[in-house]
Amino acid sequence: MPEIYKEIQKRILVLDGAMGTMLQQYQFTEADFRGERFKDYPSPLQGNNDLLSLTQPEAIESIHAKYFAAGADIVETNTFSGTTIAMADYQMENLVYELNFQSAKIAKKVAEEFTQKEPHKPRFVAGAIGPTNRTASLSPDVNRPEYRAITFNELRIAYKQQVEALLDGGVDLLLVETIFDTLNAKAALFAIEEVKEERNLKIPIMVSGTITDASGRTLSGQTVEAFLTSVSHIPLFSVGFNCALGAQQLQPYLSRLSRETDFYTSAHPNAGLPNAFGEYDESPKEMQAFIESYLKEDLINIIGGCCGTSPEHIKAIAEVAAKYQPRKVVS
Repeated sequence: MPEIYKEIQKRILVLDGAMGTMLQQYQFTEADFRGERFKDYPSPLQGNNDLLSLTQPEAIESIHAKYFAAGADIVETNTFSGTTIAMADYQMENLVYELNFQSAKIAKKVAEEFTQKEPHKPRFVAGAIGPTNRTASLSPDVNRPEYRAITFNELRIAYKQQVEALLDGGVDLLLVETIFDTLNAKAALFAIEEVKEERNLKIPIMVSGTITDASGRTLSGQTVEAFLTSVSHIPLFSVGFNCALGAQQLQPYLSRLSRETDFYTSAHPNAGLPNAFGEYDESPKEMQAFIESYLKEDLINIIGGCCGTSPEHIKAIAEVAAKYQPRKVVS
């Protein structure tokens, strides 16, 4: 049994915070994104954060280290857009394996360093699998409701390539996250199960959906309960929610989820809601207070941060999480 199963029974595990928020602080230019290797690349590369695992690996390593130092038990690989589908925007489909493999290697190296320093608190790496920029359930064209920009099989193939590279790079678990369309997530889960069967391996799988607004539904229209039902055919390590909402807004949906499932539960909300400039203002102390109400209600097993969160937010979350017992799961 993977070690993380033992650790999650002992305490609430802390996930890292935002990668993109941290990278913004570096103010990388087009030249920084390109590095020496891609200086003559024919298309613009600025904004391709996954590429920084190849061109600015020291920055990615430093961000992982800051989150571990703040108290995180799990960091996510820098692979949110690590599929051929998302990388097509930069004409970098052929780099997908390398991007995922190297991102996993960087995170694993830092995790092992922290585990060696603190053997009583082993650190883990989650292979981050984002939703892609195309949806299998909805048409992008209002005049053609039957049209789909992607098929299930295209998604499955793309996700499978990403999963294989993340596993080769040494991740400890897989995180299918920011799910706005459960059909996309099902393609990812199908691909993971394929790889597991082909390699005869077991690996913990986290699934994290996104409640997009106050209606309490995902973008593709599912309620909390419908979302849970549609992913529960897989023996998941955890199920939860991230992104779109702040900790305060997410709580009622997390409460419904935790009552309905026997999987471990996770949450990594944003640092509040964005302001008029699209920035996140919620301070670590404010977020800590909202997170504590999750803990008091026994809603959670894994807690972290999404957009707008920093190592300071994770430090505040880790401090309060240490005072509470994890949500009890009936096995």
